[in-house]
Order: sequence, then C-alpha cells, then structure tokens
Amino acid sequence: MPQYPLYTNHADTLVAASGRAVADVTVDAATLGDLSLDDIQITQQSLRAQAEIARQAGYVQLAQNLERAAELTVVPRDEIIAMYHIMRPGRADFDTLMNLANRLEQQYHALICAQFVREAAAVYLDRGMLRHPDAL
Repeated sequence: MPQYPLYTNHADTLVAASGRAVADVTVDAATLGDLSLDDIQITQQSLRAQAEIARQAGYVQLAQNLERAAELTVVPRDEIIAMYHIMRPGRADFDTLMNLANRLEQQYHALICAQFVREAAAVYLDRGMLRHPDAL
C-alpha cells in the first residue's frame, strides 16, 4: 500500500512521464534547461497511488478525480484540450459526446472517463445543455 507523502516514502520508485527519476527533476535541472515537459508530468502509477492514499483516508471524491486523471495521462495534450472544449455545456450534441466516450473507452482504455462523459451527456440532455442542431 502506498504511503503519504509519496515523495518521502517512495522516492526510489517515483518517475516522471519521461522515465526520469523524480529526484532528478530539480530547480538546477530546470535552470540549466535540462527538463522537458514530460519531465514534469506525473505518471499514471503515481496518480493511482495518490488515489489509493486518498481512498484510504476517506476522500472518495478526490480518489475518483485522481483515477480519472490517471486514465488521461495516455491521451495526447492537444486531445485533452479538444475534449475540454467539447465537454463545455452547449458545445456538443449528444452524438458527439457519445463518440467522445466511445473513443476514450476504445482508444485509450479510459473506462472511468468514458462513463463520466456518458453521465455528463445524459445530464446535458436532461437539462437542455446540448448544442442545438441549428447552432453554428
């Protein structure tokens, strides 16, 4: 079981998305221009460990958010931004949201996120928050 704080208790196993040891992601490395964006991106494993810690502490909603975030680590950044825009109320019709949910599930194996999008689509439909077919 992971223990909080991860950096103190599991520093030897923590890596950035680039594979670089988290201990090597330092201010000095940043000052020297030796870091990439992937060096400061959290991994799916670290997010899942944080989710487990939150769950053990009774923070169920935080744990769920961290699980969704873990699933999204494999989605390219530009797609994350596009998904964000699609998910805003009034930006997409029901079919577009269902297609997004299917893509999350099938292409990225993001089952929790796909279910979240499906639930949002149902709420948008119920509350009249979908894009109207005649909207530009």
